Amino acid sequence: MIIIMKYQTPLSEIERVCDELSNQNITPDKSVGKDKVVIGLVGDTASLNPEQIQQLSPFIEQVLRVKKPFKRASLEFRHGEYSEVVVQTPNGAVTFGQNHPVVVVAGPCSVENEEMIVETALICKAAGAKFLRGGAYKPRTSPYAFQGHGESALELLAKAREVTGLGIITEVMDTADLDKVASVADVVQIGARNMQNFPLLRKVGATGKPVLLKRGLSATIEEWLMAAEYILAAGNPNVILCERGIRSFDQKYTRNVLDISAIPVLRSLTHLPIMIDPSHATGKSEFVPSMAIASIAVGADSLMIEVHPNPAKALSDGPQSLTPEKFEQLMLEIAPLAKFFGRWTMLPFATTMSTHWLHEFVDSAK
Repeated sequence: MIIIMKYQTPLSEIERVCDELSNQNITPDKSVGKDKVVIGLVGDTASLNPEQIQQLSPFIEQVLRVKKPFKRASLEFRHGEYSEVVVQTPNGAVTFGQNHPVVVVAGPCSVENEEMIVETALICKAAGAKFLRGGAYKPRTSPYAFQGHGESALELLAKAREVTGLGIITEVMDTADLDKVASVADVVQIGARNMQNFPLLRKVGATGKPVLLKRGLSATIEEWLMAAEYILAAGNPNVILCERGIRSFDQKYTRNVLDISAIPVLRSLTHLPIMIDPSHATGKSEFVPSMAIASIAVGADSLMIEVHPNPAKALSDGPQSLTPEKFEQLMLEIAPLAKFFGRWTMLPFATTMSTHWLHEFVDSAK
């Protein structure tokens, strides 16, 4: 259930209504929009009478029931206004959201050593990325595959942030590691395999850190949004959804199937920002650029691209990683399209330069 307050309602009146509702064992959740304030009511609202709530204040414009099972994640909950997730990085605030420039997140699947992660971070920054992604803890199908370096890799990510000023996005797999990951990550990632790890979702929600929630391998859109609901219900409004491909009957030619239609579907259902990961979706680097372009055309708020200085020698997911040259070329290709849709502020300074210059920049920064 949501309460829509009239334009320019006094703050004291909004607080009074919230206090009144709190006395009825209902949790009011305020959402401040451009013109109005919407109060979401969380709890057992089935017995509440909308007409009685309407009488609480002359400043109440409308009382509506939210019909979706995912209450806080629902677009209805914000009365049709899309939310923004603002992340503070050493280089300044970066905003994920529909009415903002496309945010590019780039980096290797896993952190291998200091030289590699710092070099990759410098390359990604020079090409225009705002965040570095890199796995310290890696969920792998095989117990014998490289699982990541763990806590020592977090220290290397911190070093890369110190050198470049990029924000850090990295995955947490276990509640026992959450404090360590959250101390380094600017955005905490929940991977596809943990999308329905409900204790982990609650714990991550309680940190207040921005959360990147990847869609499960076989999850429906509603299951995905219900997983987001766990984080939101823990009091954390800063959730970014990430589509990274789902299982299908034909996985011979791509790793997964990128559900590009999820973007317009999500726009009709939720206010949360949307990221697309074409690297995991396709599993092959040659398909990443076309899927990245398609994602921007359909309205993605962010892209996550895997980049490695030498994909052939990568410890994990080398076949889907772009080389620095290919990543620079991709940034050149997506910039005009993003500008056309009003989602790009300017060409990254490095994308106007040559690949030779890019390597010179990285070498000089080491």
